[in-house]
Parts: sequence; C-alpha cells; structure tokens
Amino acid sequence: MHASASLDFTPAVGDHAFTAKQRSLLALAHGLGRDRFAARAAQWDEEASFPFANYDDLRAAGLLKICVPEAHGGLGADYATYMMVAAEVGRFCGATALTWNMHVSSTMWTGVLADGIPMTETQRAEHARRSQLHFRRVVEQGAIYAQPFSEGSAAAAGRAPFGTTARKVEGGWLVNGRKIFASLSGAANYYGVLCTEDKGDEKPDARDTLYLAVPATSPGFAISGEWNPLGMRGTVSRNLTFQDVFVSDDEQLMPRGVYFKGAQTWPAMFFTLAPTYLGVANAAYDFTVRYLRGEVPGEPPVKRRMYPTKQVAVAQMRIQLEQMRSLFLRAVLEARPNPSKDERLRLYAAQYTVMEGANDIARLAIRTCGGQSMMKHLPLERLYRDSRCGSLMLPWTAELVLDRMGRETLYEAGERDE
Repeated sequence: MHASASLDFTPAVGDHAFTAKQRSLLALAHGLGRDRFAARAAQWDEEASFPFANYDDLRAAGLLKICVPEAHGGLGADYATYMMVAAEVGRFCGATALTWNMHVSSTMWTGVLADGIPMTETQRAEHARRSQLHFRRVVEQGAIYAQPFSEGSAAAAGRAPFGTTARKVEGGWLVNGRKIFASLSGAANYYGVLCTEDKGDEKPDARDTLYLAVPATSPGFAISGEWNPLGMRGTVSRNLTFQDVFVSDDEQLMPRGVYFKGAQTWPAMFFTLAPTYLGVANAAYDFTVRYLRGEVPGEPPVKRRMYPTKQVAVAQMRIQLEQMRSLFLRAVLEARPNPSKDERLRLYAAQYTVMEGANDIARLAIRTCGGQSMMKHLPLERLYRDSRCGSLMLPWTAELVLDRMGRETLYEAGERDE
C-alpha cells in the first residue's frame, strides 16, 4: 500500500509508511490547520497576540496531551510521531506550532524521553510520582506549560550555568532571576523554568540545572516588556522575572541533576523547534504552486504557470523541500538516547538544513510569485518573516550548529590540542 494511501494529502514531512496512529493524528492536525488555523494566522501576526482560539481547538482535539502517556490519559505519541504532527501544524500557523512545541516538550521530556535517561531507583520513583501530577493537569484541566530557556547568555546553548537560580528551602525552592524570549508569556498556566541550584558557594555548575514548573499565579513572578518582533509574532515571548518565587518540591519536572544528564543523553530533545519551520517551508511551496496555477481563493484566476522561469523556480523549491524532508525524517526516525556520532552529526545537519532552508524556500517563493506576494492579505510575506526566525533559535542557532558539527567531527571526546 502507498505510504499515504489513506490520507487525502501529502503530509509536510512527505510520504512515509506511517503507522495507523500517525495517520490519524496527521489527519486531525491537517484538518484543524486547514479549516481553523490558516484563516486566523494573519490576525495573530498583525496584533502580535497569542492564538488562544487555536489552543481551544488543540485542547478540544486532545492535542495538548499528545505526548502524555496513554496510561495517564494522553494520546501516547512517541518522539517521531509528535515531530511529524508538529510539522503539519506549522504548515498552517507557525506561531501556534512553535508555542505548542514548548508545551508538548514539557510532557515529552518528562515522559517518553525521561524513560531513556539514567536515574537511580529513588529518582525514578520520585519522577514517576511527580510526573503524574503534571500529566493530570494537562489531561484533566487542559493546563498549558511554557518552557522559557533564554537569558541572553551562553546558558541556553548549554555552555554555562543558567543565571536564574533556585535555593533549597523547607518544602521547596526559592527561584530568582529572569528569562527573555519566553514564549506563551501570559498564556501559560505553568512555566517550566530551567535554573541552576544555588548551593551557597560561588561555583554555579551546569550539572546542577533544575527544571521547575512555576505556577503563573506565584507571588514574585512577573511578566514585562513589549513584544513587537519581525516574525513569529503570535508567540508573545516577553520577559519573565522571578523574585523569591517559592516553588514546592512537587513542581520539579525532573529530579535534581537529571536534566543535565538528559541533555547529554537525548540530543534530539533540542531538535523539536525544527518541525515548525519544515511546516512553514511547505506552506510557502504550497502557496506558490496554487498561485501559479491561478487557484488562490479570493484572487483572480490568472494562470502564471506557462513561463519557463516560474517552472524552473518551482522545480528548485521542490528539490530543496525534498532534501529537507528526507534529512528531517531520517533524523526523527533514528532519534534515541545516546546516539552514535553519525546520528548526532546528522541531527545537526537536519537542524541547519531545515532552519536555513525554510527561509530559502520562502525567499524563492516571493521572487517567483512577484510583487503581489508582498501584499499583507496574502500569506507569503508573513511566511518569509516567520521563516527567518528559525536560525536564531536557541539552543541550536545556525552558528552554534555549525560550530558543534565542526568541533565534533574533528575532535573525539576528550581530545585537546597541546
């Protein structure tokens, strides 16, 4: 049977021998995107406002709990399945896909990924008990989790301890610090904050990273700053500050010291921003084909497909899209704890290829569709702006990926130049 035989569309990740669960989730995401998200995308972009209506739809469809294990009432999607579905959402609304990723990651990291992270028996039992609490909030209350990383330092790139700190006190932790570019600010019920344990000495260590869910209603927690960026405007990624914010022990999303191990064990956990941009690349390609065929709703049915220059441009776009899809799908399907060196380098290559390729395709789309594509009532200029943001996203910006690839190719673990 053909890979997508039971789907009436080609998914953003391309053709593949999808499982029954993957097909049903892809169809669900595609239908939501086509019928609801696509028409609203311009509004979130224009207002730089959060896509609350889309989240109501995601919640009603059960997609907020896509990576919550089935035993806890979720849909039990594994890593690869989530990545495929996320690309489909990104095809219709980049800001929704990108913020949904932050939420889903909090359940995926504590669920399917945590299963592959080394823990002691005590840690494993503690994690099982606490993750139940977080899963229950998502399943029963439809809670939204954010995942603020950035601080404007090397911390989010994994190169230094986080400046946001947590000090152990009776029954929990006191959190102090700030985060910038915090997507879902003002929309999330809980903020999954990465911070460094303050042990009272002057030697903060990245190995002492804590991963805590800070309730939005916590005293001492505040959101500030304007949000008026180039693209991905609906993510509403403002600044967070924490002043002696008390967080109870049960809000730990991972036991002490386990996040750092997870980052070492599961590099693919940082690849989850890429599907959004693969979706955006598909959207730019889809629009260009419809436009040149004279099939854009609301536009005059003028065909522009007979010009050889347009045909060549579409061919170039399709070639690049197929390259992106193939590398993305390969990296996603082989993602696992403790990947081989080749698997890790391929993961970096996939990240770079998707993040830079999305903007290449959007650029070609604008050039090919011509002056009309600059107009705000058509989606291309928004897709172009959204696509430009991928390479800037920590922890794997384009520059950091190139740096890692080069270093890890030329140096084996522990090697140094004398």
